[in-house]
Amino acid sequence: MKTALVIFGSDSSEHDVSCVSACSVIKNIPTDKYNTVMLGITKDGKWYLYEGAVDLLPEDKWVTSGKITPAILSPDANDKGIIVFGESGVKKIHIDVVFPVLHGKNGEDGTIQGLLELAKLPYVGCNVLSSAVCMDKAIANALADFAGIRQAKWLSIKKSEYPKIKAQFVEKCVSYLGFPIFVKPANAGSSVGISKAKDAFELEKAIDEAFKYDSKLVLEEAIVGKEVECAVLGNDEPTASCVGEIAPCNEFYDYEAKYQSDSGLFIPARLSDETAKKVRFAALNVYKALDCRGLSRCDFFVRESDGEVYFNEVNTIPGFTAISMYPKLFDKVGIGYGELLDRLLTLAEEKR
Repeated sequence: MKTALVIFGSDSSEHDVSCVSACSVIKNIPTDKYNTVMLGITKDGKWYLYEGAVDLLPEDKWVTSGKITPAILSPDANDKGIIVFGESGVKKIHIDVVFPVLHGKNGEDGTIQGLLELAKLPYVGCNVLSSAVCMDKAIANALADFAGIRQAKWLSIKKSEYPKIKAQFVEKCVSYLGFPIFVKPANAGSSVGISKAKDAFELEKAIDEAFKYDSKLVLEEAIVGKEVECAVLGNDEPTASCVGEIAPCNEFYDYEAKYQSDSGLFIPARLSDETAKKVRFAALNVYKALDCRGLSRCDFFVRESDGEVYFNEVNTIPGFTAISMYPKLFDKVGIGYGELLDRLLTLAEEKR
């Protein structure tokens, strides 16, 4: 029996989603193969071993459960586990494999992956470089351009530059991208801080809003068409799931539409077989171009006018909640939640 460590929470804007995802993951890890240890990170960055009920993870009820003990993930490769600071003294818990169920900052950007590399612990998901690249939309877009992957026209701007060239930059966005324009923090997930601007006034407002979440932004032309997603699983020889389609209840697939409202999910997507095949091919192409490992959810647009496929973004630690697309897509092709988690944990050890 192996010991799997699930890390959840963190001080990112996606803390709450992480806790819900981790709850689903822990409930579905095969108990005949793994003992699961839970390591939670609070919104103010404190680390705790949690030994209470899994159902208390959502809404941060675990923090006040009385079942937490200060603990850290040891960077010492000889420890290969976590160090727990209990009332009776310090103890170590050996860990065989880690699933960092951490969305967004400090979870998908290579930060936790770097710590796990120092600890020499196998972990689910992409390595440091590919995590950092995929998290930064400007870098990911630049590499996609270099690899010849079709995507929307885009621009990037840093917070330090913006006040000096505000008028010129806004004018450039309008002339090059046209309205509407999507404004995104370069390093954030779950659509946090994203706005859709329809005129210059809304564009400036959207830029100010996005800068609250990151010091670098990406601005993109709007592609009119279907928003689709494809889950990819594997290391050197990845496989792609079927294609799913998002029908947002809001104007676009923002945070509320993802987690708080009833957006429509179509699995498989309402696409022709030929177009779905193009999306799956593009997903594998992006996955390899950005050097992904383990898993990623690759998001695209299918343009309404001609059916062309446009790259949107890659999520290296996609949502694993009960309504999340990644597990649903593989379930549709016959890989259930428990089997999927088992494969991910196995791939982590193979990667190491």
